[in-house]
Amino acid sequence: TPPMRVVITGATGNVGTSLLRALGDEPAVDSITGIARRVPAISYPKTTWARADVARDPLVQHFRGADVVVHLAWLIQPSRDARALRAVNVDGSRRVFEAAADAGVPALVYASSVGAYSPGPKDRLVDESWPIGGVSSSFYSRHKAETEQILDVFEQDVPSTRVVRLRPALIFKRDAASGVRRLFAGPFLPASLLRRRLIPVIPNVPRLAFQAVHSLDVGEAYRLAITRPVRGAFNIAADPVLDPHELADLFDARPLEVSPGLVRAVTNLTWRMHLQPTPPGWVDLALQSPLLDSTRARDELGWAPGYTAREALADLIDGMRAGAGIETPPLAPSAGGPARIKEILTGVGRRNP
Repeated sequence: TPPMRVVITGATGNVGTSLLRALGDEPAVDSITGIARRVPAISYPKTTWARADVARDPLVQHFRGADVVVHLAWLIQPSRDARALRAVNVDGSRRVFEAAADAGVPALVYASSVGAYSPGPKDRLVDESWPIGGVSSSFYSRHKAETEQILDVFEQDVPSTRVVRLRPALIFKRDAASGVRRLFAGPFLPASLLRRRLIPVIPNVPRLAFQAVHSLDVGEAYRLAITRPVRGAFNIAADPVLDPHELADLFDARPLEVSPGLVRAVTNLTWRMHLQPTPPGWVDLALQSPLLDSTRARDELGWAPGYTAREALADLIDGMRAGAGIETPPLAPSAGGPARIKEILTGVGRRNP
């Protein structure tokens, strides 16, 4: 088969940089176009950067001649600007799908999420047939579910395009630590506190159980979805499930019984006070989203994680302590400015950091 050309939207983020690394050694791919709103100075093998915003700029010209389009572009901040979030996440995704159809792209790989699923169990794993309805109080979850519904229509209207949806758990790596801290914790978290024995207790909240996967393993899953003739949805998660007891062991802390209502109230208060950028819908998502069965990814994609969930989380925490990152606009350690002043000036969730 002739070498492939791959186009990636959102190529400068957590998953995008891992995918670029995975494709660097992939002989079936000889050309990559990385699309981003802010083009980085950093270079990757086989990769040419293109500046475009999926919410407003023409995309067909970038997609024409591509063998696969991978759609990763997504906003988590500014959490206080619903219009900006929807413009990129839902309307921007629709524009990507329409441009892929107009350009005649043979394959489309979309970054869905565990967040697309309706509320589900914490005592067993669910496969890809679990309903896609989202958690209503989470904008992230609503947007992921609605975008999958748009993709359902796309698949019906453009059956000649091979469509793959990856639904990963929480995605961590050391090199994304600065970006993750900015997106979720904000400027007032002292990184020095993120070490064993300095966190004495872990909240033991009913239904607090989630999964994680290392970003490099997710990049590998996307590489397989690009190069193998698969279709449909794939859950991507590593073992073990992370619950309060696993977290207490990781941090050498002890679990402390806390009610979900208290956690949500504190999150809501600190968000409304602009002390941190994460609205309480993220608490609801953590407590309501199901646990994922990744059997299909292992059997049909041939995917297996190289890191455990604990190792992925530990890698992120170590990176946060060290202020680690990559020199792309979303991940660069310096993006927050001296003393994180640029983050503070965004209103901690009012404008995109």
